[in-house]
Amino acid sequence: MAHPKKRSSASRRDKRRTHIKCAMPALVVCPVTGVVHTPHRAFWHENKMYYKGKVVMHTAGTQ
Repeated sequence: MAHPKKRSSASRRDKRRTHIKCAMPALVVCPVTGVVHTPHRAFWHENKMYYKGKVVMHTAGTQ
């Protein structure tokens, strides 16, 4: 298998990877709140942060 003679820099590698994009990000509906959000990401709803259908964090002062 061929190997590069010189190591390519991180900036050159990242410039090449900028062109790889999805047309539309995937979205899912939370079964608890009904909010549309990106999968595998925490999201805010009514001053609470949800992740995997559970409350992870409250905003400061509202507990």
